Amino acid sequence: MTVIGYAPGAYDLFHIGHLNILKHAAEHCDRLIAGVVSDEMLLQAKGRLPVVPLAERLEIVRNLRFVDDVHAEVVPDKVDTWREVRFDVIFKGDDWRGTPKGDKLERDFAAIGVQVHYFPYTMHTSSTILRKALTAFDVHEPVGRAARVLTS
Repeated sequence: MTVIGYAPGAYDLFHIGHLNILKHAAEHCDRLIAGVVSDEMLLQAKGRLPVVPLAERLEIVRNLRFVDDVHAEVVPDKVDTWREVRFDVIFKGDDWRGTPKGDKLERDFAAIGVQVHYFPYTMHTSSTILRKALTAFDVHEPVGRAARVLTS
């Protein structure tokens, strides 16, 4: 039996945490589908649009050698996504474990026989941290490596 895995995420400001979850997910299934959450769903869920638009995020994720397919996630309910994609295991960061949304995910998928598999969340790098850094960055006051390059 072929095990189909599904790894949903925004994959905005793609970073090592995204790479790790997708790479580890691919090791736990025969075929990996990455669900890339649409701009509209991110706006609905997080109250803001992504920095990188959906078409570009799909293209980035599609070109990872361990991702077999991508799916634009355009509905808020992961079970509705399952009805479209039909995966056997869903992969999430362990920041979901023990939270109301993680508990609901586990209940919903247990009812249809889909396993929820958690991977360690990358604490030192996240899109939220990157977004805050970009927001704080003032092009007229470069910092760090940018300052050294611009003043050389």
